[in-house]
Amino acid sequence: MSMSATLQDCLRSKGSRYEIVHHPHSHSSVETAAAAHIPGDRLAKTVLFEDEHGYVAAVLPSTYAVRLSELWAKTGRRLTLAKEVDLRELFKDCDLGALPPVCTAYGMRTYLDESLAQQPDVYFEAGDHEELIHMGTDQFLDLMDRAERTRFARRMHGVPS
Repeated sequence: MSMSATLQDCLRSKGSRYEIVHHPHSHSSVETAAAAHIPGDRLAKTVLFEDEHGYVAAVLPSTYAVRLSELWAKTGRRLTLAKEVDLRELFKDCDLGALPPVCTAYGMRTYLDESLAQQPDVYFEAGDHEELIHMGTDQFLDLMDRAERTRFARRMHGVPS
């Protein structure tokens, strides 16, 4: 699989400037950053949550973890991690575990951790485990303009930045 069609449409509609970075197949965001030789703080990962009202996406640096209590406070919802079987159904044009951050294009409320806006540039999954999209932060924030920017994550201990 290559870049998701949904992501391609988003990039095209925004007139985004970006480059595709190829890397060896990886299984986690920390592994992806290492394989692509990029700082983990600049790699955006997408984590999906759910409750009885539907799904919510959280986009944060790969070196960070979601503080669920913060996300609950921001959303007013008692969210839990979405099930893998649901991800396959929701993101049909993506490999499992390689979700691009443009979840608003998939009809989901999306929260973007403010720490990504502080980076000089951002990388994120293109929809498979071997390609990343790389763009300047201004381009990324324009692409993510329908996401709510807030703080809900903290840096994980012992993970290289």
